[in-house]
Amino acid sequence: MARASFCYRIWVQSNFESAGNTMNTLLVSINSKYIHSNLAIRYLKAYTSDICNIQIAEFTINQRSDAIAAEIFRTKADVVGFSAYIWNIDQILDVARILSTVSPSTKILLGGPEVSYDPVEILEKNPFIDMIIYGEGEQSFRELLSGVDVDGILGIAFNRNGEIIINPERPLIRNLDEIPFPYLEEDKLANKIVYYEATRGCPFNCSFCLSSTIKGVRSFSLERIKKDLDFLISSGARQVKFVDRTFNANKNFAKQIMEYIADKSQEMTSFHVEITAHLIDEEQLHFYKGLRDGLFQFEIGVQSTHPDTIDAIGRTTDFEKLREVTRSIAAFGNIHQHLDLIAGLPYEGYERFGESFDDLFDINPEKIQLGFLKLLKGSKLREEAELHGYKFQDKAPYEILESRWMSYEDLIRLKDIEELVEKYYNEKLFKYSLAHLAKKYFNSPFGFFERYSYYWREKKHYEVSHSRESLYTILHDFCIEMEFEDLELISDLIRLDHAINSNRGSNALKSINTPFTLEGPMFHELFKKTDLVKSLIPDELESSVKDLLKRIRLEHFNTSILQVMDREAPFSVEKSTTVIMIYRPIGKSNVNKVFDITKFVKEVID
Repeated sequence: MARASFCYRIWVQSNFESAGNTMNTLLVSINSKYIHSNLAIRYLKAYTSDICNIQIAEFTINQRSDAIAAEIFRTKADVVGFSAYIWNIDQILDVARILSTVSPSTKILLGGPEVSYDPVEILEKNPFIDMIIYGEGEQSFRELLSGVDVDGILGIAFNRNGEIIINPERPLIRNLDEIPFPYLEEDKLANKIVYYEATRGCPFNCSFCLSSTIKGVRSFSLERIKKDLDFLISSGARQVKFVDRTFNANKNFAKQIMEYIADKSQEMTSFHVEITAHLIDEEQLHFYKGLRDGLFQFEIGVQSTHPDTIDAIGRTTDFEKLREVTRSIAAFGNIHQHLDLIAGLPYEGYERFGESFDDLFDINPEKIQLGFLKLLKGSKLREEAELHGYKFQDKAPYEILESRWMSYEDLIRLKDIEELVEKYYNEKLFKYSLAHLAKKYFNSPFGFFERYSYYWREKKHYEVSHSRESLYTILHDFCIEMEFEDLELISDLIRLDHAINSNRGSNALKSINTPFTLEGPMFHELFKKTDLVKSLIPDELESSVKDLLKRIRLEHFNTSILQVMDREAPFSVEKSTTVIMIYRPIGKSNVNKVFDITKFVKEVID
């Protein structure tokens, strides 16, 4: 049979089982962001590339459903398959409903985790959906396009003249290497976030996670992975994001992959992996310490530090070991760590959640990600909803509204705190001011964010958008209203944080007064009358004074600010300090070097 003729038989009777029809098949993904790429539809295309020419189309959740439907309609596809997740299922159904109305002959197929656990219900409520592939879909999709009778295809559910048929579950693919590499040159991955996997499955059984429903871990071969990574590294992708549920479940396997990446990687690409920190030993830490800055980003799912909660969700962890490991990695300064918490888990109320937050804050990771429990279809915790008193949204993303341990009021308070953690901690714009305030004036970092969230709510700051500069002035106004005793130091710390992260100058912070500025003629005089450049600027930055002047900024503080920064002040031990900040090259706004120049400034002023 010719290759094209494989593509004509499909799952409904009618004219699609007539010989001679060549199906025009389109696989669609609606991603959360433009820079994301969908792995699932590329796997399906690659797995059937020898029997059928399939097209893919990617959109984002920010596009209107009618606009997406219009683009799909223009392809004149006979079959349209959608990749369904909690963040896009409602929009997919809207698009599919439009398509079924304007093109009733188009057959609509759904697959993905959001439709795999209740395919019958999805088909009954949405009669315009013709078929669902549930579970691992590559083999089922291939058989479908190969003309296998639908009654004999495992892992599918379909609507036959109003009757919902669900076929038996399909066994998992044991040899993952039989799945072709899903990306092509035509995908143009440069500057995009690219999803990739080295393994499928998870060794753990967390009750809130869908991975717990699939037992065991399967791996692609190391030779295959290295070949794939060569392509991804050369593609210029901004980030390769491994979707492996526990990347380091096999220590030696993970280390070999990371060693290969370290050897072959290029500066523009970083690699995101989800790891379990308590599995990391001294040998691995030694390896991590020598990695290039920014090469890897670790996501570590702590979820809670409350032992009763950890036991209740069936999680395997050792928080004391995790704390030790993540602190060591943080001290290296070369790997970004994102530590996750989930609000709403069993046995953890509002106050105890605050303790979990403080435990993570103490580690000082690059990001603390506050998530809210979602009772996903197929998860054990969803089955136990009544036991824990969970009330939750009846549509995606199925986020909880309250439980026996946390009220709705508690959860919406945490939503406010989450927004401020994102703005004031995760962006790393308030390192010194935040640490000082949390330590001196509040019982804990969580206590600071809680009180600050009340202030934001009182001042209606949540109701409008804010520039980066306004975040500094709002924090300063809060400190004034709280009547903190060392306001002079706090003002300096806020200005220091601003200066380190922005080259716009103190004038951008109009409400935080600076004693004086060194600008214009005095600024240039400083470099003419002293040996400042020669004595302070490292050789690698010595290009020309003219070029350097574009990348420096002088700041005067009322306090011994470098002592606060745990830096030595070689030229001055006086209370006030003047520093020079040297910024990184164009394209980066953060400070690269900070030097105390109080002595030199006095020479110019005197």
